[in-house]
Amino acid sequence: MSVLILTGEHDPSADAMVRALSEREVEVHRIDTAWFPRQLGVNAGLAGASWSGTLRTPHRTVDLSEVGAVWYRQPGAYEFPDDLSPVERHHANMEAKYGLGGVLSTLPAMWVNHPARLADAAYKPVQLAAARRAGLDVPETLITNDADEVREFVAQGRTVTKMIGAGMIVEEGARKVARTREVDDADVADLRGVETTTHLFQRWVEKAYEVRLIVIGCSLTAYAIHAGSPESYIDFRADYDSLSYELVDVPQAVSTGVDRLMGELDLVYGALDFVVGPDGRWTFLEVNPTGQYGWLEHHVDGVSLTGKLANLLAAGATFE
Repeated sequence: MSVLILTGEHDPSADAMVRALSEREVEVHRIDTAWFPRQLGVNAGLAGASWSGTLRTPHRTVDLSEVGAVWYRQPGAYEFPDDLSPVERHHANMEAKYGLGGVLSTLPAMWVNHPARLADAAYKPVQLAAARRAGLDVPETLITNDADEVREFVAQGRTVTKMIGAGMIVEEGARKVARTREVDDADVADLRGVETTTHLFQRWVEKAYEVRLIVIGCSLTAYAIHAGSPESYIDFRADYDSLSYELVDVPQAVSTGVDRLMGELDLVYGALDFVVGPDGRWTFLEVNPTGQYGWLEHHVDGVSLTGKLANLLAAGATFE
């Protein structure tokens, strides 16, 4: 049996995973769906109640029936020939999505994580409600496109706003990261455009530090992230150079809640973000089912997250 990694061509975490699985003498295939149809082909037939066949590239052939575990990392969008019209491109993309994507999604393998579960968990309102049902503390949250509701919410206490969906936008050919930011008086004074779409507002939680909690199967590894600048205090992504890190223990109540949350969302892997207050209270912010962990390994010795995930994938590939 083998492990199939679905990710982009430039992915250092996937590079490290290929090495880790090879060291464990596990057969591993790395595929980017962006190669379809130029460098990637599929042949699949319905054999009984499941699909069997192959994925093929100029360099290898993957027997789908031999795939025991799939790491759905960050595969790219299909790339079709340049001479297709917009209508043809849309049609080709939809057929590939439901054809190639459909065949892959039916593989009877251990998924980390299954794309359908990723799609479900991508909804921030779903995450927050599930976290609260799981017994985790969740900030007071408002989702609205009503300016009066925004003013009333902000009047009740310090407030931040953040993106509900994509964490970045592309404008004039440049990628811009959308970070968490505090709502100030100038924002409240001019709320034009709020009615155009939904916006998420959340009550500010006083913090001693933040935590990125990496869940790999039954393993929980928590990294405290200490802000070293005013910018990183609001959103640590704003100033990585100022951050410091350390491993911390997960309180039992939080561990129990995380187990319940991952079970409800049916996720095997997740990168969860928490705020830890001066009183030690952990408040859940979000779970990213494909979240990054590589930079944590780089800054903090003592735990190999790559090794933990490799062991999980290897176990899935060898289980029959």
